[in-house]
Amino acid sequence: MTQAITLPNVLNEQQIDRNLISSQGMTDEEFMSLPDDGNRYEYVDRELVIVANSGLEHGYLALVLGYFLTGFVRVNKLGVTCDSSTAFKMKTGNKRSPDLAFIDRSRLQGVKRLPKGFFEGAPDLAVEIISPSNTFEEIHNKLVEYFENGTRLAWVILPDEESVLVYHQPKPSQLLKLEDSLDGEDVISGFSLALTELFQELSF
Repeated sequence: MTQAITLPNVLNEQQIDRNLISSQGMTDEEFMSLPDDGNRYEYVDRELVIVANSGLEHGYLALVLGYFLTGFVRVNKLGVTCDSSTAFKMKTGNKRSPDLAFIDRSRLQGVKRLPKGFFEGAPDLAVEIISPSNTFEEIHNKLVEYFENGTRLAWVILPDEESVLVYHQPKPSQLLKLEDSLDGEDVISGFSLALTELFQELSF
């Protein structure tokens, strides 16, 4: 008698069977307990999607922006910021991970310690940093899902152009150049960061 293979059994193997995952789906617990095979994943349309490792510039820009953003948010007690390892659970069941995210305190009322599980919905601010491996369709699909799930503001950072696209919906509303500044608007009220600070040349 052949025993049917269940998804939890597959997740305990070194190799992840993506075909089985696509046919059976995946619970939050199963996604969170994926074995460490050296990859980062998003869960999109019942499929595991490998998120490519970022290069040095990408990681540096994320950390610089995160440094300024997190400092401002913490000092003013506006909410919490999260890095790219954080998955947000969409209404479709998809798990999306922006490069940087901010959740407003109004969505965390009564919470003294953040839960270990996934946050239901998209962050109020989602930041994506374009990498050579990204496609326009991939970023657009992410933005559509972010705004359908609660995002109010998104920044798409273009390192090669030293510019930032600002979104209030899945279509860009503004292109910021090097002489401009990021503005938290009514999402992170009072926050501002000059792009010259973000894209500052190294000087040791």
